[in-house]
Amino acid sequence: MQTTGTDTHAMTMAGLNLIQQALSIYDRELQLVVSNRMFRDMFDLPTALVTPGASFEDTIRYLATRGEYGPIDDLNVFVAARTEQARAFEPHYMERARANGRWISVEGSPLPEGGWVAVYTDITAAKRAEELLRTRSETLSDQLLSHAEELSAANRELAATVTALEEAKRQITEAEARTRLTTEMMPAHIAHVGPDRRYTYSNRRLSAVMPGSKPDPVGLHAAEVLGPQPWSMIAPELDKAYAGQPSVFEFTHGPSSRRIRVALTPDPATGGAYILSMDITEESQTRAALQQTRRREIAAQMISGLAHDFSNLLTIILGTQSRLQRMQALPEAADELIAATLSAARRGGTLLNRIADMTGAREVTPQPTDIRAFLRDFETLASSALPPQITLSVNNLIAQDALMLDAGMLQDSLLNLVLNARDACGGSGAITLTACTVQNTWAEFSVCDTGPGFTEEALEHGFEPFFTTKGGEGSGLGLAMVYDMTKLAGGRATLANCDTGGQVAVRLPLRPAPLPVPPGLVLLVEDSPDLRASVRDMLTGAGHTVIEAASADEALALAGQIPDISLLLSDISLEGTATGIDLIDQLPDPHPPCFLMTSLPAAHPLHQQALARAPVLPKPFTAEILTAFLSRQSEPAPSSV
Repeated sequence: MQTTGTDTHAMTMAGLNLIQQALSIYDRELQLVVSNRMFRDMFDLPTALVTPGASFEDTIRYLATRGEYGPIDDLNVFVAARTEQARAFEPHYMERARANGRWISVEGSPLPEGGWVAVYTDITAAKRAEELLRTRSETLSDQLLSHAEELSAANRELAATVTALEEAKRQITEAEARTRLTTEMMPAHIAHVGPDRRYTYSNRRLSAVMPGSKPDPVGLHAAEVLGPQPWSMIAPELDKAYAGQPSVFEFTHGPSSRRIRVALTPDPATGGAYILSMDITEESQTRAALQQTRRREIAAQMISGLAHDFSNLLTIILGTQSRLQRMQALPEAADELIAATLSAARRGGTLLNRIADMTGAREVTPQPTDIRAFLRDFETLASSALPPQITLSVNNLIAQDALMLDAGMLQDSLLNLVLNARDACGGSGAITLTACTVQNTWAEFSVCDTGPGFTEEALEHGFEPFFTTKGGEGSGLGLAMVYDMTKLAGGRATLANCDTGGQVAVRLPLRPAPLPVPPGLVLLVEDSPDLRASVRDMLTGAGHTVIEAASADEALALAGQIPDISLLLSDISLEGTATGIDLIDQLPDPHPPCFLMTSLPAAHPLHQQALARAPVLPKPFTAEILTAFLSRQSEPAPSSV
């Protein structure tokens, strides 16, 4: 039989009442929380003063009025003094004689939440034994008697002190356990290092935040625990913390290629420092993408007006030169000048279009991408743009079958790099495209050629718009576009020289694609016949079997009759008064996973309500977007340990 809270309280009070000592507990507001029967009997207290909530001040006044503390000159002053003493409570042990001639010891100990517990013991028998010893032991000197009394009192006080220390130790142990549990639950490394740079405390998150670090660093020097590259980044900031200067900084962890944020707080008490380290790789990738988007917006605002005027000027130049070209009386040398002017103007128009491509609106739309198929198709596409004397090799070292990538954007970037490598090779050579993962954080695509490699100037400025080493043949926007698209995706682009020539590497966040939803029976609820037919084709194309409904009532009837439905996909707005939200609310439990779709704006109240019920897919969407949406939303939530 399960024990209720009332039963537990009753059993606790029964146990307290068996104790041969009086006990009382008052909270921080000086109100009684609990007391046992001996407390009431020892001081002969009325029921009101042993009822939870009774005032400590009222109890002191009652006892003082009855003479418990002997003669008192001013009752109000006495009560006020005892009350203030209780508010600043400190652990103590004392013995005093009562008005009825009996002796009691009082032992008090504070509680961690405020308030205190006091235990009152009748020591009259011990005191009488001491008195008997004093009167009957004529052979004992007065000094020996005094020492015996002092020893007896000291023993009692020592026993009380030991009890208080044990209680304090228990409270400290519990507090330490709570603190450690809290630090272990934090998704960060929390540690303390002493002035000798050795760890004095660490939770168990270090190797998770910085892979390759020693998992149990306590007692070890930080340089030994972290490794050379991380220590070289942290050591200067740690010196500042030792000098009393707190700091927060970020660095790239070389062994894992993760982005780490570290907060250092000086510890004046020990001369050491507290350390908080967090893996912010995904945050930094998202931040880089947002920053690049903002830069593109600013560039678009600046360029749009200039491009408009420049386009008008080019139109005038082209028109004027065309008219000059049709004139009959011009000298022969003019034809060559006119042709050169027209060519330059047309190149200016092409340049404007490429600038518009760089600064125009473009969103990254990662979709599940089969890496093998992507690279196979890309090899076919890129090879057609290469002369026979230049070969293209593709090495795929990525173990994952599918990644979340914007395939179109990546293809444009890699094609730019291959064409640049073609120009660097001259008439003949070899180009190698290698795809691999880097420390389980990045998907890297690097293009290496057999050309002369990058100059020092190119390595420093190669990604800057309009920088080119091709003279008048190049626009200087190819690598800039690659850099722009990579940053939009939250990635990194680098220039280097490999053993054979130049190398450009594009790193994108490594996001394994979720497994596709296994084919099953889908209940599709859509009131528009045309839209319903379109979505049905998308679902059947993904291998699903589809049954259809136009209203919530029709869908509920089908759900009740057909037990094998694997998922439900419904529009929010349906025939009749019931919405897709109402449909989900009325489905009997258990029911299959539910998904909603809508063309309503995100700020619409129905859209907001729907998000609280199920995943919502905005319209319009493609078959790929629908498949990715169902796959992502069907992933099981990560389990906590």
